[in-house]
Amino acid sequence: MRHRKKFNHLGRKTAHRKAMLSNMAISLIEHKRIKTTVAKAKALRSFVEPIINRSKDDTTHSRRMVFRKLQNKHAVNELFREISQKIAEREGGYTRILKTGARLGDNAEMCIIELVDYNENYFSGQTADTKRKRTRRGKSKTVENKVVENSEASEVEDNKEGVVGEVKEDIVDKAKEETKEIQKSEEPDTEETKKEEE
Repeated sequence: MRHRKKFNHLGRKTAHRKAMLSNMAISLIEHKRIKTTVAKAKALRSFVEPIINRSKDDTTHSRRMVFRKLQNKHAVNELFREISQKIAEREGGYTRILKTGARLGDNAEMCIIELVDYNENYFSGQTADTKRKRTRRGKSKTVENKVVENSEASEVEDNKEGVVGEVKEDIVDKAKEETKEIQKSEEPDTEETKKEEE
């Protein structure tokens, strides 16, 4: 029975699945991003994130526990030397899955899974705010504050209306002057043409 066993078996027996996830984790650690199917990427994410989290604590015990999963000393060294320093500030979510569309042939959903801190291009157009957003709860406004805010808002609206009215008058005056100039320039032409006709 498979009661409460919710993880994806990926169409493989246990030994094959563990070996595949281990190899994919090694490739991800060495190359920082790999291309795979969405189902495998989601399984890999749940496999590799606890391993990356262990690398924050560089002790012999944590190295042995990671080596037990990966079985590759070069990947373990890179994880504990380089990656652990880059992800030291991050509290979780070390990987990102970017969907790339369907694969030709079997129409499987493909994606790229990558380590978040190694993709500088992703943040090139965005500004990263390190501070957390704070919520304003529990501050109730008194009646006096509301009255003051309402009076200030009405003063600002009155000022805006006055400025807008002045700007409109200036625009109208300029338009009238331009039309008068155009009419003056057209009048002599009509008189000269009348004299020529006579």
